[in-house]
Amino acid sequence: MTNASLDRLLATLVLAMAATGLLTLWAGSPDAGWLFTVHDLLAGALAVAIGIKLRRSLPKAIGGRRWGRLAFALAVSFMAVVALTGGILWVGSGELLTVGRSTVLTLHAWAGLVLVPLVILHLLPRRWRLLRPSVGGVRKLPDRLLSRRSLLAGGALGLASIALWGGASFVDRLRGGARRFTGSRWLPAGAVPPATTFFGEPTPSVDLAVWRVLIRGRVAGARSFSLAELRALGETDHVAVLDCTSGWAIETPWRGVPLSAVLSAAGVADDAALVEVHSVTGWGASLSMEEAHKCVLATGVAGGDLPLANGAPCRLVVPDRRGLDWVKWVADVVVT
Repeated sequence: MTNASLDRLLATLVLAMAATGLLTLWAGSPDAGWLFTVHDLLAGALAVAIGIKLRRSLPKAIGGRRWGRLAFALAVSFMAVVALTGGILWVGSGELLTVGRSTVLTLHAWAGLVLVPLVILHLLPRRWRLLRPSVGGVRKLPDRLLSRRSLLAGGALGLASIALWGGASFVDRLRGGARRFTGSRWLPAGAVPPATTFFGEPTPSVDLAVWRVLIRGRVAGARSFSLAELRALGETDHVAVLDCTSGWAIETPWRGVPLSAVLSAAGVADDAALVEVHSVTGWGASLSMEEAHKCVLATGVAGGDLPLANGAPCRLVVPDRRGLDWVKWVADVVVT
């Protein structure tokens, strides 16, 4: 593999990992399990490619005394290693790893996001042209991809990636680890979930005495419900899995009002297609009407009232979606 091809491969792998990683933040259905597998395999391939790149480039850079470029290249490599190490430790540790108040998986994700602009800056001065092969190169691409050397290199990279992924998963099982298909580690079932927010922002101030949820948009007329009026629509019990993007999952009972009952009480239009649920913080989730009819506005969890830190007075429960879409402190529902 030429140096130009290796640079193209590294850039492609970083961007592919960032894209699949971002998509996993909203993928909570078992049907999306393949996405997490692809992300893991890309990580293995990237680890091998980085090793090859460092072995080739470091001696040349040191010998040529290119200290500025070397320092920046090492910064890029360091961030890549942090991201990959965090992911591998998460898979193979057999437990919920934390650093301070953050999980190792969260640090892995943020390191990966920081890596993308660093790679772009690294390519811009001299290497950007490597990602833009000539017209002749594009024409010869099919033959190059199917050459014996390319097939051997691709096969070796794929096997190494599978070995890293499989090895880490095997170690995890040996250590008694239990992870959901998303990679999240199971917490004891039936408990109150940990109180977390995506950006680590504090719990907002909500006056439960005056709080109301507003239903507006394509309904017979905008309506607002107090907590008592919401509960009067009919609460039911549901067992659902809250899968947090920070790396934990918990199956626990939720008590609340089906979102379909709230929409029906507001007189939702027959041809309405989307439902947007917003928090007092401005966070929100967009749902198809089919998804909305499976959701619950929860007012209780684990046999008790919903704690304020967990989204009281009501929180959206969304089956087959991850915690990002389980909107806390619901204040506004817009039908379109």
